[in-house]
Amino acid sequence: MDFRARLKLTKHERYYVSIGAVAVILFLVLQLILFPFMGEKGKIKRSIHSKEQILKELISLSSEYMALKENSVDIKKVLSDRPDNFTLFSFLEKQAGRSGIKPSIKYMKPSTSTNKESYSESFVEMKLENVTLEQLVEYLYLVESPENLVGIKRISIKQSRGSPEYLTVLMQLITYIK
Repeated sequence: MDFRARLKLTKHERYYVSIGAVAVILFLVLQLILFPFMGEKGKIKRSIHSKEQILKELISLSSEYMALKENSVDIKKVLSDRPDNFTLFSFLEKQAGRSGIKPSIKYMKPSTSTNKESYSESFVEMKLENVTLEQLVEYLYLVESPENLVGIKRISIKQSRGSPEYLTVLMQLITYIK
């Protein structure tokens, strides 16, 4: 039996059925193949962009890590070159004597913090009263010592209440110890 004979459609009706079948097939192709493909293409583009950003950040972190690793080697060298009996407290006291501000020291409070890494930090909080700007600058010049790995972590400078030419200084100095 012939399919056309069973349906007994007129030419006009067959034309509409054919258009409907093409429309259904086109709809199915769009819904099942083309739209999912386009959606996945957008997801892949977003994913690629996201992964590129992560890669850029990793490259940046890698270069920062390498710089820190080189710096760590420098720290090891400085610590090995520094005398074994070096203490931050005595170093600061000696530099205060050299710069002439030893009588202006109100107090010096040493402390240490233990890190899980290979180095500990040694701090000294120091208060100076009635020092001139010139004395302070000279002292800071003597104290900030890359060869001894000593630096200023925090500093607060105020004018003395009684005499405006004198300063009151509160600072925290830091070094690393093995």
